[in-house]
Amino acid sequence: MERVQAVRGMNDILPDAVHWWQKVEATARQVLELYGYREIRTPLVEKLELFARSIGESTDIVEKEMYAFADSKGQWLALRPEATASMVRAFIEHNLHADPLARKFYTIGPMFRHERPQKGRYRQFHQIDAEVFGIDDPLMDAEVMVTLCDFLQRLGLRDTGLHVNSLGCPACRPRFREDLKAFLQDRASQLCPDCDRRRHVNPLRVFDCKVDRCRDALNDAPELGQYLCEACRRHFDKVLEYLSHLHVAYDVDSRMVRGLDYYMRTTFEVITDRLGAQNAVGGGGRYDGLMRDLGGPDLPGIGFAIGMERLILLLQQEKTWDSKKPDVFIAVVGDEAVGQAFRLAQDLRTQGVAAELGHGGGSLKSQMRRANKMGAAHVVIVGEEELAKGAVVVRHMVSKEQRQVPLEDVAAFLAGKSTIESL
Repeated sequence: MERVQAVRGMNDILPDAVHWWQKVEATARQVLELYGYREIRTPLVEKLELFARSIGESTDIVEKEMYAFADSKGQWLALRPEATASMVRAFIEHNLHADPLARKFYTIGPMFRHERPQKGRYRQFHQIDAEVFGIDDPLMDAEVMVTLCDFLQRLGLRDTGLHVNSLGCPACRPRFREDLKAFLQDRASQLCPDCDRRRHVNPLRVFDCKVDRCRDALNDAPELGQYLCEACRRHFDKVLEYLSHLHVAYDVDSRMVRGLDYYMRTTFEVITDRLGAQNAVGGGGRYDGLMRDLGGPDLPGIGFAIGMERLILLLQQEKTWDSKKPDVFIAVVGDEAVGQAFRLAQDLRTQGVAAELGHGGGSLKSQMRRANKMGAAHVVIVGEEELAKGAVVVRHMVSKEQRQVPLEDVAAFLAGKSTIESL
């Protein structure tokens, strides 16, 4: 019978890799809660219209990449391709605007896009997403970017750069959009098929293309910064001023856009040169107007998302976090020792010591090999001969020293020596 394999682009995260994920998630929770964010968990499945209205019907995500399907009643649903729209929907649905403390939220979990799998980018991928609602202040824009940079710094990630831009607002962006469309019309023959389509419906997305010929065609394209209205210019200047107050290094990247239609004013990305064309580790921006467009109060919003797969790829290149290993391996010698070994393992666990029992028996030599492969700090040998003396043998796996410890003392003894050190 042919074996069943995972769906392409949807990967298993195996035990040897999970510790990377746990470290990233734990650090994210620590940092975000330090900055006042509270966790929210939204469904993986939402109504299709939520993403069509928020992301934009002409975006690649909605046109080509969403996993969409009709349920038994003919209602169109979608696996969430991003988290912001879901978080805004939850904020509106549960009237969280009435709670003065409900301003900062984060979520961690899987998203889904039916795109071509590549390094660090999959059809089921995972994001850390942070959002701030109801605060229209350039200081918050700067704080959100500082939060992202602080998180990456605490993980030990190096050689990244913060790129910032302003996408303007509905008052100033239309003139830029029309001039850009005219510019792209003159260079239509140089564009890839996707950008030739984008120039009609979503011309700013052309700046996000990674095809060399498209990037070359944009060398003399108009820059959005030259079209900003006075209010957007003041807002952006203040954002940069606040970043400078904290000595946060940044580059103003006038060609940087985000792939979703709801962004306006401040946008940003953290860039690396070690992931090929897909060089953004994380990014986000301001999306004032999105909540109103989804039927809620007219409150501003800003946030960021980090792709965990790409982030973990970078971290694995830089350093190694040891996976969790048992503090103690209990080797059992003789049938009469099994019950006592089982009780000892449970005593150790209740005292916070990670203990692995030598299930299945085998010779002492084979059990010691197994303990060594697991990376156990200590081995406790529980044998009939030792038990007759009311003791067990505790062996330190690095120093190779060992000693007999009275059975009634071994749990307390190891609870105080659950890291590698000399006995």
